Parts: sequence; structure tokens; C-alpha cells
Amino acid sequence: MATTKSSGTPPVDRRVRRTRTTLERALIDLVGEQRDLAQISVADVADRAEVSRSTFYDHYKDVHELAEAASTSMIDDMIGFVLDLDPTRTGASDEDPDPALTAFFAHFAQHAGLYRSLLGPTGSARVIEHVRRRTTATAYHSAHLAPADGVEPDPSDLPHDVPAAFVAGALLGVATDWLLRGCPRPPAEMTRLTKPLLTALADGSSGR
Repeated sequence: MATTKSSGTPPVDRRVRRTRTTLERALIDLVGEQRDLAQISVADVADRAEVSRSTFYDHYKDVHELAEAASTSMIDDMIGFVLDLDPTRTGASDEDPDPALTAFFAHFAQHAGLYRSLLGPTGSARVIEHVRRRTTATAYHSAHLAPADGVEPDPSDLPHDVPAAFVAGALLGVATDWLLRGCPRPPAEMTRLTKPLLTALADGSSGR
């Protein structure tokens, strides 16, 4: 999660939340105009949000920290889809062999502009690492890689697990490549192409 400046006083008041929301929305709007994150300055965000630069710095250190905050809720949604993935699932239709995987790709497509800017070659290394660590932890704790324990995945307390890292890297790599190519295939087709690869991984790691 993004770390924002704090005065040490408890809960964030309504005015602070409103300002942060305004700044996050301004960044999302700028990215939606097909602007690379690297080309967006604090001044750009402040102008779009109609606040001063000093107000921006009252809440965020830089544009990358703002980007992490703006994408946090979307990342949480995406992590939920990863938790629901099951490479061994059978009985789904031929049109959609794994609805959770299709939802994963649909989520990326829905927020393509922001994810393309954040995860692409000119994106935020901090956000990319944040997403990778969260996805790896989630893959580790999901049912097809380790027994579900009902505990929220903690990226800071994760043992070295090659299958989990492989799943996270593969999913993010495939999704990012798809995004950068303009999402040329629909989410369900991406599932049909990706599902056999995840199933092969599950078969190969079952004897660990």
C-alpha cells in the first residue's frame, strides 16, 4: 500500500480523504488521455485537481506514490481474482473454462489505460514491484499452491516458492503483454489460451 504523509493524528478527516480522492482521480484522468506516467508531473496533477503543489505534497511524495494509491483498490480487486483461480478446475464451459481467470483479464481490460501506464516500459517500478509481490503472495496462499489458511497474504512474510513466483510472473507477464498490444483478444479467449499453461504448472508442482 502507498505510504502517505501523516501528522500522527488519527483517522483521516473527510477533507483529507476528499483531497486525496481528487488527486487520484486527476491522475487517472491524465493517464486516460493516453499519457505515460513518466510524462506526468506533480504540476500536471495539481493543475488538473485544481489544488496547489504544496497541497499535493501534503499528501504524496511524488506522482509514483500517488499512482500506487490510485491503483490500490483496483489491485485489491485483481488479487481477489487470483485467489479464486484453480488450475485443476473442470466442468466449466468450453467457451469459458475458468470464470475467475476470465474475470482477471476482464479487470485488466476495464482499467487498461491505467494499468498500461503503470506496468508498461515507462511505468512505475514501485507499482510493478508492489503488484508482483502481492500477486506472488496471493498465488502462494491460493488453494492450488498451498492450503488456504484464511489469512490475508503478506508479501513481507513469504517463503521462496518457485511455483508461486512463476504463476505471478506468468499472469502479470501475459496480461501486460496483452495490454500493451491493445487487448487484441477478448478475455475469454485469453483464458482458453492461458488455462492449459496453468494446468500444466499445477500438474508439474503437485509432487513437491
